[in-house]
Amino acid sequence: MRIFKLTLKALLALVLLAMAAAAVYVWRSFPALDGEVRAAGLAAPVQVRRDASDVTHIEARSQADAYFALGWVHAQERGWQLEFNRRVMRGELSEAFGATTLDTDKLMRRLGIMRAAKAQWAALPAEYKPLLVAYANGINAFHATGSQALPPEFHLTGVKPGAWAPEDSMGWALMMALDLGGNWGTEFARLAVLQRLDTQQLWQLMPPYAGDAPATAVDLAALYRSLNVYRPAGATPAKTAVNTHPLDEWARGLGHLEGIGSNNWVVAGSHTQGGKPLVANDPHLGLSAPAIWYFARIKAPALPGGKPLDAIGATLPGLPAVVLGRTAGVAWGFTNTGPDVQDLYLEQIDPANAKRYRTPEGWAEFDSREETIKVKGRPDEKLTVLSTRHGPVLSHGHAPYEEVIDTKRYALALRWSALDADNLTVAAGLRANYAQTADELFEAYSAHHSPMQSVVAADTQGRTAYQAIGRVPLRRPENDLRGVAPAPGWDAKYDWAGWIPASETPRVAHAAIEKKGWHATANQRIHGKDYPHFIGSDWNSAERFDRIETLLAKTPKHTAQSMRDVQADIVSLAAQRLLPILRATKSTHPQAEGALALFRDFDGTMSADGAAPLVLSVWADELTRGLVVPKIGEARFRSLYGKRTFRAGLETMLLEPKASASWCDPAGCGVDSAKALDRALDRIVAEQGRDVALWRWGKAHPAMSVHRPLGNVAVLARFFDVRVPTGGDPWTVNVGQYWASDPKMPFANRHAASLRAVYDLADLEKSQFIYQTGQSGLVFSSRYRDMSQEWAQVRYRTLQLNPSAWRHASTLTP
Repeated sequence: MRIFKLTLKALLALVLLAMAAAAVYVWRSFPALDGEVRAAGLAAPVQVRRDASDVTHIEARSQADAYFALGWVHAQERGWQLEFNRRVMRGELSEAFGATTLDTDKLMRRLGIMRAAKAQWAALPAEYKPLLVAYANGINAFHATGSQALPPEFHLTGVKPGAWAPEDSMGWALMMALDLGGNWGTEFARLAVLQRLDTQQLWQLMPPYAGDAPATAVDLAALYRSLNVYRPAGATPAKTAVNTHPLDEWARGLGHLEGIGSNNWVVAGSHTQGGKPLVANDPHLGLSAPAIWYFARIKAPALPGGKPLDAIGATLPGLPAVVLGRTAGVAWGFTNTGPDVQDLYLEQIDPANAKRYRTPEGWAEFDSREETIKVKGRPDEKLTVLSTRHGPVLSHGHAPYEEVIDTKRYALALRWSALDADNLTVAAGLRANYAQTADELFEAYSAHHSPMQSVVAADTQGRTAYQAIGRVPLRRPENDLRGVAPAPGWDAKYDWAGWIPASETPRVAHAAIEKKGWHATANQRIHGKDYPHFIGSDWNSAERFDRIETLLAKTPKHTAQSMRDVQADIVSLAAQRLLPILRATKSTHPQAEGALALFRDFDGTMSADGAAPLVLSVWADELTRGLVVPKIGEARFRSLYGKRTFRAGLETMLLEPKASASWCDPAGCGVDSAKALDRALDRIVAEQGRDVALWRWGKAHPAMSVHRPLGNVAVLARFFDVRVPTGGDPWTVNVGQYWASDPKMPFANRHAASLRAVYDLADLEKSQFIYQTGQSGLVFSSRYRDMSQEWAQVRYRTLQLNPSAWRHASTLTP
């Protein structure tokens, strides 16, 4: 008995010691937000203070020290995020996480993200290089000399912080361009479905922009059949790793999220109560924990012959600039323009020599290089990377492509403008932080390259402007494919022929905005049909834009509150268009009567506490599956659906008689609708029970800010992910995009307003913002998720250059 008691006491002591050690570790992992902090590498002390909104204010005696301090703060608050992102763009995830991330690493190596970043760093004007060096030094100094314990992710994965190089900032700008570019995936999706569909059916499944004809009149199905593009039946594609990483859609090679977008608008002072313009912005990005943004102010005196630096707003950990925000004189907001700056080329392989491909001048050898990828728990992976005169080859050794095309006959190469060495986007972003007027802002952005952004801006002088900034290729008049689908790479007519002049990108001047009262963008087609250049054809459908226009027109004199009301709007015009079909659907399902009764007075408001949005969304999903899978096959459907909703195609099939005859049951689409409703009700009953009164859209549609990579580990995800019920759908202003192909949570909101901001140029100190997690990247911190409820409820925090009080105040000293 005595031995038992002694053993029990020893175990208790060990538990207490472990608890004490854990408590000490947690305490040491918190950042030092007050007092004096030593930071080797500074030239002079830097004030780092947090205001009541938890915005970090950096005030330095030199711009180099300001950027050093920003790097230090990013490492202090978002150290794991920086390390993870560094590994993503370098193609070094597998060194930490094993073979599950090999596909992502291989894609980054094939694209040559860091090779391009190094070339762009070499071409960066000399005046900006010291600022990026200072930022990198700040990150590295924190890890080298800081006393703060590493966040738990480092210990759980066994990873150590790697050195951040200035080229990594260039690389992260490229990763943002990759995140916002989707045309290459859309091109491949068209190629893939044309293996089973004719060209008319393609344009029914993936319709052109409303009111437009397809951008190409070429019979694409006939073209690819004549070229014998597709993999022969029975051929075995290459095997690839099962990729469970959150970036697996990139690695799958089947494109990015359909409807990549954002909202922004500027209201002229003549249409506001304050007499000065209002600017609103909510960029839509994949939700992550911690969030992609970190809010900060950067202040420093002017360089010789230059301007002082004082900007506040959203920074990206990895980049030393305020990307979205304001200065004392001007405010701005971005949306993704969505031009076609990615073209796929079918490179014909020489049947006599597989190392050569066909060009307009004859056969040429593929450029080739060897890459080594370290893989945790197994030998290094050797990767042969090929490229052509157009760019990197994506197809070879990559199953998603080899499942479609005959890679003995063709390689698939990518031409993507963002990889060019003269990409000066980082320099443009740095320059913008000095602007005090709208004219100065757009002058700074004249060097912006990729990705093209639709920028609205206003200044305290009352001037407003809109301009699409960035580089878009010119296509030859004889280019009959116009980048819609993969082109024969040996035909020079499909090569790019230069660039649209920067002075000729779409824009709206102050006078025109003043006359109308506002200008808004929501990823719709940004130019009229009389615009002389072809920018692209894969615009987002216009539901969000149309709703914004309606709401702005309803109010004669706007305020910051009316801007917030528009950002909160959850009326779905896409849902409204399907209501007549759903209301006419017949069903004998036990829950059908109660479910259909929900739609008698339903107006398309996709509220989180409503049942009608849930029924409509699941029914539309089931109807899409029921109509499309028989045509293209289950495997092909799974590879494309989710990141694509096919909602425009569904509407075409249901509402256009010729399409209905091709896609629906011979007895009519009502038969398919009834079957889909029965399946949908079965799904909802299984998830939320039989009582229709208890069904809730928000339960199926929570905003999921997923941690990378620990959101993939169920036992850890509950701590590291940030989850909150939300309304909306992919077509509401307050957007909530979901991946319907997800087997576990098909309607979870995974792509939404990554931040919301409203700027009142009558008093910029009344500017407001919010985003979906919190400033801290430390899971133990109350600041890790303290904005989530405010974000879900569309509430805001102030964004001030001169706050009345400080929550925390520290000084970084050399």
